[in-house]
Amino acid sequence: MFSVIIPLYNKAPYIEKAIRSVAAQTCQEFELIVIDDGSQDDPLPPKGGNGLQRLSFLGNCSEFLEKVRIVEQKNQGVSITRNNGVSLAKYDYIAFLDADDWWAPTYLEEMKALISQYPEAGIYGSSYFKVKNGKYIPANIGVEAGFQNGLINYFQVYAKTLWMPLTSISVVIKKNVFVENNGFKPSLKLGEDFDLWARVAIKYPVAFLNKPLAYYNQDVILVTRAVGARLYEKQENMLFTQYDKALTDNADFRFLFERLALYGLLKYYMAAKHLAETKEILKQIDWSRHEKKYYLYYKVLSPAMVRCWFGLLRQAWLLKQRIRKFKKK
Repeated sequence: MFSVIIPLYNKAPYIEKAIRSVAAQTCQEFELIVIDDGSQDDPLPPKGGNGLQRLSFLGNCSEFLEKVRIVEQKNQGVSITRNNGVSLAKYDYIAFLDADDWWAPTYLEEMKALISQYPEAGIYGSSYFKVKNGKYIPANIGVEAGFQNGLINYFQVYAKTLWMPLTSISVVIKKNVFVENNGFKPSLKLGEDFDLWARVAIKYPVAFLNKPLAYYNQDVILVTRAVGARLYEKQENMLFTQYDKALTDNADFRFLFERLALYGLLKYYMAAKHLAETKEILKQIDWSRHEKKYYLYYKVLSPAMVRCWFGLLRQAWLLKQRIRKFKKK
């Protein structure tokens, strides 16, 4: 039924929990493909060992280990790693899980039920928890109150709250749909999942289960995360991607992209990196449809003034944190 793919790069402190969550699934109709993308921290020792040796932390689980393949490759990045995993998959439905995240035990079982209910869909997603400072925060997905499951307009739902309705850990996609759309773009390092989901969502129905069944772990070592303050090159960031006309002509996609761009391009604007490309994107934005603060940041204040403003906000936040810690003593 499912080919589960875990791309692994320098996630030694976390990978055991991810794999255990797959082993504990109530639906056991799957194979697990773990692709070690040239890790330097030896997350599954010993290198070159077979599945039984490298997953010894599971104990005597021979039935599960028969479903596992561990593949080693030179470092190629997460997009190519996931694509390589799909090329090895033998089942019709692909489920992705990142090495520092995990699933609820019923994740695959409930996704199987969603597939049965909406066979016409090309991609399926569930809600999830954001794990931050040890707290589990339910994703604020932009569906209507009381929505349980059904087909959604991916672009409208995403734009409503800017919480991703489809993530790289809470999605199942048909293998033929993945292949037909050429998978993840190898050059992308930020937003590679959004780029693919958008290309699929413009062609196929999207089915969504509004129940948190995956855990998006933000309590990880920062250097192992793609998000944050890092400024990517143009070819690495989905905001600088040239999208197909089918997407750019779609009003719902345009509105979502504008919202994401206004938020995501601000650090590039302040750093004056890719400034010409950033300004070109900003020219296409209908400012009347978005929060007034972005007009102020981009059209009224200089990059230096915006940097100063966010620096002040940062200092105020740090001061508040110190006061809070002092009061707890």
